Amino acid sequence: MLGEERREKILETLKKNSKPTSGGFFSETFSVSRQVIVQDIALLRAKGHDIISTARGYLLQEPVYFERVVEVSHNDENIEDELNLIVDLGGEVIDVFINHEVYGNLKAELNIKSRKDVKEFLKKIEERASKPLKNLTSGNHFHNIRASSEKDLDYIEEELRNKNYIIK
Repeated sequence: MLGEERREKILETLKKNSKPTSGGFFSETFSVSRQVIVQDIALLRAKGHDIISTARGYLLQEPVYFERVVEVSHNDENIEDELNLIVDLGGEVIDVFINHEVYGNLKAELNIKSRKDVKEFLKKIEERASKPLKNLTSGNHFHNIRASSEKDLDYIEEELRNKNYIIK
């Protein structure tokens, strides 16, 4: 395993764990010395990741987020309602994507975290006389959404289902 791949796996592990993960664990998992792990942690810190060392191991100080893909469908008039519902319940709409029969997967980054972001997004569509990506698939589309807990994601999904936006 190359160093970059190992560092990605270390970061993934730290993101998933709310408790410290020992250097010994990483050393055994990746079959490298603890000194290599110390260097990997230093490189991750240099890239801006806030990793602290504790007596029990390494801990990532970045916020922990949970993500989920939801498949939804609605008309253009419901875009604002759908996006506001997600952000009002503590979610972030990371992107929108469709599976087009001819063009394949088409994706656009959104990074919508607030009602202000929703308004700005809708304003861009209106000002540029653009059509939403979902219109290429008769309203069917997907969102990667992020929240601070699985419970929040469950609640967002439940409310999307109550509005009949969820397809499955």
